[in-house]
Amino acid sequence: MYDVSCLLMISVCQQIVVGSSLNYQTLANKDLMPGILPISSSILLPHYCTTSRHIVRMAAAHTTSAGVSLEAMPIKPPSHPTYDLKGIIKLALAEDAGVRGDVTCMATIPFDMEVEAHFLAKEDGIVAGIALAEMVFQEVDPSLKVEWSRKDGDYVRKGLQFGRVYGRAHSIVVAERIALNFMQRMSGIATLTKAMADAASPAYILETRKTAPGLRLVDKWAVLIGGGRNHRLGLFDMVLIKDNHISIAGGISNALKAVDQYLERENLQMEVEVETRTHEEVKEVLQYASQTKTSLTRIMLDNMVVPLANGDVDVSMLKEAVDLINGKFETEASGNVTLETVHKIGQTGVTYISSGALTHSVKALDISLKIDTELALEVGRRTKRA
Repeated sequence: MYDVSCLLMISVCQQIVVGSSLNYQTLANKDLMPGILPISSSILLPHYCTTSRHIVRMAAAHTTSAGVSLEAMPIKPPSHPTYDLKGIIKLALAEDAGVRGDVTCMATIPFDMEVEAHFLAKEDGIVAGIALAEMVFQEVDPSLKVEWSRKDGDYVRKGLQFGRVYGRAHSIVVAERIALNFMQRMSGIATLTKAMADAASPAYILETRKTAPGLRLVDKWAVLIGGGRNHRLGLFDMVLIKDNHISIAGGISNALKAVDQYLERENLQMEVEVETRTHEEVKEVLQYASQTKTSLTRIMLDNMVVPLANGDVDVSMLKEAVDLINGKFETEASGNVTLETVHKIGQTGVTYISSGALTHSVKALDISLKIDTELALEVGRRTKRA
């Protein structure tokens, strides 16, 4: 199943959007698109510290990771029908190792040497990606032992040692950067999400599909860890009628009618949201819903938060729209959402507030993995990073 919003628009308009070498009938052919992307050849992955190689094909299925139980995680990743979390880890490791493996560790570290390394927070924030980092270490070397004094979603302060890994030095050094890349990005997302979610209350904070390509599930997992909620995972699990769908369909009423007909014809039940940009569009949606049995569940109120010259925002248009809807449907505010504006938006009575900034321009949380922690702390204090 692909973009249900687009499929139903095409069904009504009886046309294929021009501008792509693939038409929608091609996209709907499951034989041509078995997973997120068609994979026609195997991915060549090296052993990460040696020059021998093995073949791995990325599976189009939700998988558990070796040595890490999803059930044991305090906050589980979102469920996705085609996303292969273990495959993403393999790709990240292969990207780092190339065809030779880690030439520096092979040159400088005795093969059988064992060490202990500690995770060190270099700034305050919400830690996220602990479970994913453990999956990375297990993928590189199942014999590595990882222990944590904090869990995903916990607050960490600058200078805190919150976990350790011990075992073969080669394996730890190879896994280090990939584990930290995931953790730093996820922790940055979780930290901002926590701040936004607290400020937005009683409204709920959502991310969008503005995620790093290939890291959709990872980014959305971090939002959950930070106390936010997930918007749709992709084009397949929710109908979201946006401005371009409305323009193609010839108006909001036409688009809503197309959705209702499509879902009935395909015997599908899923959430349906429509984007509105004016009070007139909100009224048209409400009029349609009053006259027709509809699958509509949520109305997006887009760019109804108006920036002011003094840096504040005017939320009166948004508040009026929420009052018009009067609880008949869930509401979602979108546009001009920042840490500074989200509290005021949340006081309008809107159900949800969505923010692309949670994932599209995240600032990573500074975390390191050090063997000589005393020296690392000394340097950190000198640079004000520990």
